[in-house]
Amino acid sequence: MDTIIFSSVVLAAIGILSAVVLYFVSQKFKVYEDPKIDEVVLLLPGANCGGCGFAGCRNFAENVVKNEGLNGLLCPPGGATVNSAIAAIFGGDVQEDIPKMTVVRCNGNCENAPPKAYYDSIPSCAYYNMVNAGSSGCSFGCLGCGDCVAACKFNAIHIDAQQGLPVINDACVFCGACKKACPRSIIDIIPRHEQGAVHVACMNKDKGGEAKKNCKVACIGCKKCEKTCEYSAITVDNNLALINGTLCTACKKCVEGCPAKAIHASA
Repeated sequence: MDTIIFSSVVLAAIGILSAVVLYFVSQKFKVYEDPKIDEVVLLLPGANCGGCGFAGCRNFAENVVKNEGLNGLLCPPGGATVNSAIAAIFGGDVQEDIPKMTVVRCNGNCENAPPKAYYDSIPSCAYYNMVNAGSSGCSFGCLGCGDCVAACKFNAIHIDAQQGLPVINDACVFCGACKKACPRSIIDIIPRHEQGAVHVACMNKDKGGEAKKNCKVACIGCKKCEKTCEYSAITVDNNLALINGTLCTACKKCVEGCPAKAIHASA
């Protein structure tokens, strides 16, 4: 009987001692988390798309609280409504976001760039890019496997079955997930002006003649657009025209003057 009582007392003492030790350890290593983080998280879309540049919505919220406000940080999918609500938590205003447009910088569809080879392997642009130049022979063009579609969490992009190119719809929130997923950097997000937006629908850096062998609407680097632009918004580098979206006013003179039909205008 005495043995049972002694054992019970010892076990109770050990339990109390362990509880005291655990309490002091938990206090010593306790991590404080600002409750504002949860407030910000509740306002976010929860897509964890990475469009803000951080690893998910909570990581974005942590950085917002750390900076004591947005201070240049934005949640692209949330838009003005969400960003304004976040700014209000910290008693500040949100900077007006520049209107944007997501564009596909390739027009090498089945008509413009007829297939020369058939790809029959892993349905992934990233893998296809490692093993092949592309069905049309263009080593810069869209591969059409849909890595961009898989990356989009807003059903804003699909591959057109007839053209073989990505098509972006109005559900796009400019998170940039599709842009990151494209191994050839074909998808881009550019500023949108009142008159619309202008972009070069080509990424081919081959010389004109070589580029035309694979795609009849490839940029040939002739510099006519560069000379036409009155705002110095276009430069030709490495046989490819590049448009500075900040300087461009979407006047569309370059679109009309491009002999290769490689520059496109969007409303």
